[in-house]
Amino acid sequence: MGLFKKKDKNKSMSFDEIIAKEDGVSISDRFQDDEPDIDLDMVLGKPEMPEKKRVISEAEKSENMTCSGCNAEIPVIEMKRNLYVCPKCGKHHKISARRRMRNLVDPGTFRRIKYETPFVNPLDYPDYEEKIEGLKEKTGLDEGVLSGVGEIEGHKAVIAVMGSEFLMGSMGIAVGEMITRTFEIAEKMKLPVIIFAASGGARMQEGILSLMQMAKTSAAVQRFSTKGGLYIACLTHPTTGGVSASFATLADITLAEPGALIGFAGPRVIEQTIGQKLPEGFQRSEYLETHGYVDEIVSRNDMRDELSHILSLHEKRRK
Repeated sequence: MGLFKKKDKNKSMSFDEIIAKEDGVSISDRFQDDEPDIDLDMVLGKPEMPEKKRVISEAEKSENMTCSGCNAEIPVIEMKRNLYVCPKCGKHHKISARRRMRNLVDPGTFRRIKYETPFVNPLDYPDYEEKIEGLKEKTGLDEGVLSGVGEIEGHKAVIAVMGSEFLMGSMGIAVGEMITRTFEIAEKMKLPVIIFAASGGARMQEGILSLMQMAKTSAAVQRFSTKGGLYIACLTHPTTGGVSASFATLADITLAEPGALIGFAGPRVIEQTIGQKLPEGFQRSEYLETHGYVDEIVSRNDMRDELSHILSLHEKRRK
């Protein structure tokens, strides 16, 4: 790409060649502009068309919700239009994975990664399968993460959004597999990865197998990084437990929404363990930004523009 040159006896080295040499890999191992060696129709669904606007009833127009930040009564229709950010105090309320994805990607560009992981119940947990099937029907998700390929203001990326509405976005075998596939497909397609993390941690119904997903997803990030891929993590409320201790905090660029709870164990557990009072705002995104854990706090309404800007810079670097 020629941003920086290094003198050599025979030729000058490009910036990518210098980095590849320092990493101990050949430039051919890094991202190139070759065609992907995968059949996209085998791993991706058809482009999802924008949902048709439905007529809003009078009852829905008059329905209100109470903001947990300022206790103001806000019309639900206004909260939906503002992506569930309180217009009075800026409190970021939880938002579904499908709504977040729909408002993030360009209409008609999203292709969902096909879900192929069979259901398992390693602990024979009572009613576990029935609960999963019920959540699939209720949320429209195959599991606790929605992943696919889409464009953000014309910039293509592989995007995964965890859904706190699906068992608190907990990471079990299926979620771990989907996150891993997200990085693998991005590597094959030479695309950046964007992940919106929202999770209560590992899924207790799957025991030790859920904890193994921490190592599996972390390894996927490492392989992707070694190949020169760009990984952007967007931490939302809450990002805790095994997710925060694995792939969610291994990104090249870490963004966070305002007021998000980010950490491994909860503040109450930590205080009881160490026998000390924690600092004000501990484990909130603002505190973590101050201490260098988060690169930037971005409001939900600005996230699409911010990601588009980062992706555009990345594309220029690769040229």
